[in-house]
Amino acid sequence: MRSTPENGNNGAFLLPSVIPSRTIFAIASDGSDWHVAMLPGEPWEHVSVHCEEGKRSRTPTWREMNAVKAVFWDDEDVVMQLHPRASEYVNNHPDTLHLWRPTVSTIPTPPAITVGIKEFGEIKSFDDAKRLALNATANRE
Repeated sequence: MRSTPENGNNGAFLLPSVIPSRTIFAIASDGSDWHVAMLPGEPWEHVSVHCEEGKRSRTPTWREMNAVKAVFWDDEDVVMQLHPRASEYVNNHPDTLHLWRPTVSTIPTPPAITVGIKEFGEIKSFDDAKRLALNATANRE
């Protein structure tokens, strides 16, 4: 059995990975069946993701999860991975990660400056980080 266009963002998906030797497997739900399944609370959109490299199962990388996010959500949508309470932890598949978004509530986010300084771009080496830190310090004096 496989997903069809009528299923929208619900179903099973085989996606190319950003890592050439790997394949991404995703199972997605847009939350439209949440109450039919008698789940409590607000519906959530959900995508579970795992990868395979040859015949070996692999945990998705950040780049792979970011690519999956781009397939199922818009660029400006906030989506999260959760680390649940220890008492609620479930691990049915050790190489699977999950993306979540509530369908009604807005996910709060911290100020962007607490994540990094956008103007710095991607810092690719320790020397780059050191140079940026020295320049920032010199500019404050």
